[in-house]
Formats: sequence, structure tokens, C-alpha cells
Amino acid sequence: MPFKRKGAGFILLMLVAGALLGSALGDLVGLVLPGGVVRDFFTNALRPGVDPPLTLNLLWVTLTVGFTLKLNVVALLGVVLMAYLLKWL
Repeated sequence: MPFKRKGAGFILLMLVAGALLGSALGDLVGLVLPGGVVRDFFTNALRPGVDPPLTLNLLWVTLTVGFTLKLNVVALLGVVLMAYLLKWL
């Protein structure tokens, strides 16, 4: 089997796609499960980011920069699964 070289952009895109799909799946699981510890385990997310957004006023232009990541358990599993699947893509 020939060695396939993948660019860093492709790998980053695949890992972000895994996180997005995993996060959406985690939210769907949270909707299906009844309230309790298991539902909290799947729906509670770590939200690192810049809060409040950073605003820089330069008189003629105002820049506002901010981001927030929402990482839950299923999103992390999606990233791991996508990294594993990258062996065959």
C-alpha cells in the first residue's frame, strides 16, 4: 500500500469535522436521555474561550475578537474516531 501524504489543512479539517459531528451527536443524545447523571455526563461541556470578547478601537476601525469552544465527551470521542479513521483516508 503506497504511503499517502496528507496536508496539515486536511488533517485539521477532518479533526474539526469530527468535533462538530461528535458535538451534534452529544446534543442529540442529551435530548433523548431522561434527566439525570448520564444525561449530564453527555451534555455538560467544557467551554474555554475569550469571554468577554476583546475589542480594539483604532479610531477608523474597531476590531472585536472572540471565540468559545464547546467540548463535551462525545465531541472528544468524535475527534479520536476521526484521527483513527485518517489512517485509511
